[in-house]
Amino acid sequence: MEDLTETIRSYWDEDAATYDRAPQHRPRSPAVRAAWAAALERLLPPAPAAVLDCGAGTGFLSLMAARLGHQVTALDLSPTMLAVLRGEAAAEGLAIETVEGPADRPPRTFDAVMERHLLWTLPDPIDTLAAWRHAAPGGRLVLVESLWGTLDPLERVRRAVRHRIARVRRTPPDHHAEYPVHVRSQLPLGRGTRPQELLEMVAAAGWSAPRLERLRDVEWAETLEQPLPERVLGVTPRFAVLAGC
Repeated sequence: MEDLTETIRSYWDEDAATYDRAPQHRPRSPAVRAAWAAALERLLPPAPAAVLDCGAGTGFLSLMAARLGHQVTALDLSPTMLAVLRGEAAAEGLAIETVEGPADRPPRTFDAVMERHLLWTLPDPIDTLAAWRHAAPGGRLVLVESLWGTLDPLERVRRAVRHRIARVRRTPPDHHAEYPVHVRSQLPLGRGTRPQELLEMVAAAGWSAPRLERLRDVEWAETLEQPLPERVLGVTPRFAVLAGC
């Protein structure tokens, strides 16, 4: 397990330099940013709450939650990703605590635990979800996810067409390299995330009242920013899984 963890850490350390060039990693459109801010304000408890962002990366959720007035702690395995986050927070004058470490070891208790597109990278997502439950006793779980990957047939078609368009346009890839196949094969969610499976995992981890919300306003704002071929193709469906209070 230690070798797997180090391989995952090394991948994201290398990815930090180019990660934010992808619009879905760091939205630049005011409309998309506003849609995400409205969604997160609705999903999190009222501010100011103590919020743990697990797998915070370069700060997509952490920065947004801090702007909303929350007390944010960003936990990530990659020190290089956290360095980017600290730079962004300093540039905006935001106070965000950063903690380097694995997602299943929260530093203390919080009012809410959130993540975005982290679960697929975890060797044991149910154990990690259980650790988050202990870190937010009586609190809230917020999983921000997408119907990405190879499990959904329509998304497989979208993905293939997007790749062809990107090759024609010579668009840089979203990541510095493909995720290692031998690593992905060891991840329960390595082929993608589906709402039903995540709801079952959340319940298995002991969280109460799992519920699902489609993030349609985010999808709409993202669609409006797309050139015509991609707009016809549609964006990857966005959703949130909530649990707890």
